[in-house]
Amino acid sequence: MRDAIVGIDLGTTNSLVAWCDESGPRVLADADGVRMLPSAVRFVRGHAPVVGHVARRDAHLHRADTVLGAKRLMGRGHAEARSAAPELAPWIVEGVRGLAAFSVAGRALLPQEVGAEVLRRLRAIAERALGRRVARAVITVPAYFDDGQREATRDAARLAGLEPVRIINEPTAAALAYGLGLRGRAETVAVYDFGGGTFDVSILDISAEGDDVVRVISTAGDTHLGGDDIDAAVAGHLAARIVADGHGLDAASSAWRQALLDAAEGAKVALSERASASVDLALPDGTSWSASLTRADFETIIGPLVARTVACCRTALADAGHPQVERVVMVGGSTRIPLVRRAAAEAFRAEVYTAVDPDETVALGAAVQASLLEGRRSDILLLDVIPLSLGIETVGGAVAKILMRNQSIPARATEMFSTSVDGQVSISIHVLQGEREMVADCRSLARFEFRGIPPMPAGIPQIEVEFLVDANGILTVSARERRSGVNASVQVVPTWGLTREEIAGMERDALTHAREDMHRHRIADLCAHAALDLKWIGEALARVRDALDPAYVSDLESRAGAVAAMVEQGRGDAASCDADAFQRAKEELDRFSMPLHEASITRTLREHACEGPQVTVSGKAVRGTAEGT
Repeated sequence: MRDAIVGIDLGTTNSLVAWCDESGPRVLADADGVRMLPSAVRFVRGHAPVVGHVARRDAHLHRADTVLGAKRLMGRGHAEARSAAPELAPWIVEGVRGLAAFSVAGRALLPQEVGAEVLRRLRAIAERALGRRVARAVITVPAYFDDGQREATRDAARLAGLEPVRIINEPTAAALAYGLGLRGRAETVAVYDFGGGTFDVSILDISAEGDDVVRVISTAGDTHLGGDDIDAAVAGHLAARIVADGHGLDAASSAWRQALLDAAEGAKVALSERASASVDLALPDGTSWSASLTRADFETIIGPLVARTVACCRTALADAGHPQVERVVMVGGSTRIPLVRRAAAEAFRAEVYTAVDPDETVALGAAVQASLLEGRRSDILLLDVIPLSLGIETVGGAVAKILMRNQSIPARATEMFSTSVDGQVSISIHVLQGEREMVADCRSLARFEFRGIPPMPAGIPQIEVEFLVDANGILTVSARERRSGVNASVQVVPTWGLTREEIAGMERDALTHAREDMHRHRIADLCAHAALDLKWIGEALARVRDALDPAYVSDLESRAGAVAAMVEQGRGDAASCDADAFQRAKEELDRFSMPLHEASITRTLREHACEGPQVTVSGKAVRGTAEGT
């Protein structure tokens, strides 16, 4: 019997492993019947790591050697991690290649090494529950995890002895689990995933035609917003009240900080079910402190955090074209909070769906995907989406978008480009991500040199650039010169991912600067194309000036001079350039230069008449030339 493929929800706070057979998906339990494994690891010198419940329970006693929330730093750089996760700052050090690492038990451990210990325990739970070897898994990640973070997740799996056969988005997994109960019913559904460390929202289209088709039509999220942030906000409120009551706090004590976070989490859980909760703490000075916290107080404290999730919901709705959402699927433990449920229902004006345990939905969906890969199920088709547009830099600093935001994946698209300099034998291909029109306003993903292009006049090489996003959301960019067959490619794996500010900035700025950006892009393209036109006109004039009417030549040179001045102005100050006037001048020059090009072609044909039959090849104009070296 071949080893099983399980589904794993590798969470910031808790993790689960699930399996799907003919009776449907189910979360697997450990020997004590517990299905949820805290993503906590304590490293003990000379002994095996302590993983799960014991590590989480005793974290305040062994805080210096216990890692919590490792997922938040997965694949991130050291400098970025300290600002992105300030609550983890005391344990963050610089690891290999400038990556964030944890300083525990005298060692610097990468987040994927910590994640591997959690995955290793989940693998053991699965093998015990299934009575068979487990060496393959479908693992979920937040929708906004980029390639570097996804690759770090794969590394964690490999360190745990698991082959990561598929990495899928957490809302996508929830869609799979939810789609099981909707055969024969078409509707638009929102997946609102508020987990321990991240927030994601996706708008889904579920088709009733034939087998279930669950299509993600838009997605948005915040990679630094989760239940941990709610705990931190409540802990800050409690600390302020303790100080106001005249007690001193040791802010540098990690054990005390963890005890405060534990109390905050307990209050959060209680207030999700009751109108008030009591908080009792043994203070560092040996005294005790008690207080009551009402649900109204709690909702005031967390209101700004919940508002951030609503902003993401509005973005996802706008990207999807403001469809009528029939149901909201609640995923993640934070969705048990009444304020969160009300906010989600109001944001989508729809019923919130809570029939499935929000902590288990993602793992169950991952198990369904695993069963599809194994061939045990074939009744559901899932199409995921690209969260941000992808393209390359063109002459003038513009971005030619090749794969658009919210396009279903796996996805493939090609565009034709050419050179901008005569005899150019290499091109620097710059891959970008974002919604803006100019390179300076987008995120650089990768650069690679495309070498070996046969030397030809500018605009003649036919360079086909292909973008391919596979089912795991990994981008491969390849380039091929069609005449010679020369090719090159690169797999885009950034060192670390997008911050919340970068993601929000891309979406906000794309709307704010849309008109300005389109103008700058249009001017950049006009400059690039007009410069090539002027080059060809100059070369043709040098060949056939003597065969043309001097008055025509004078008029042509005057028009060309005017367009050349517009090119210079556009390159120097695009904002002041009249794009419509530029377009008209270029088109008029194109039409006026036709007799010139006809004379040049005629002379060329006469010069080579003795060389045999002539073939004229016409090709479509490219929309931009790839920047050359």
